[in-house]
Amino acid sequence: MNINIKATNIELTEDLRNYIEDKMNALDKYFDNIIEAKVEVGRESAHHQKGNIFFAEVNLKVPNDLIRVKKIEETQFKAIDKTKDHLREMLGRYKGKLRGKKGGEKLDIFDIRKMEE
Repeated sequence: MNINIKATNIELTEDLRNYIEDKMNALDKYFDNIIEAKVEVGRESAHHQKGNIFFAEVNLKVPNDLIRVKKIEETQFKAIDKTKDHLREMLGRYKGKLRGKKGGEKLDIFDIRKMEE
């Protein structure tokens, strides 16, 4: 998977870059056909009343689709973790859709009942 990282209103340190790469590479065990991950991390604005508010946004390019998630948290690392967790769920849903298409039509509960009769 190709990972592009962009920092907005913050400095992209080596530790932060490695953390992001580790989290994005961990997504491969949930769906192994991720083409590209575009990651943007940063601070919402420099003049926020509640202090620093950080965000992490990820655009995952998968075959025939794009999965986008953005999370806002108090720290950079929390935002990245929440984004990864949400992406894991989204990839599970996407994988289920693919299985439904490849395996034929999904059977509805009503279809199963008709088959049992």
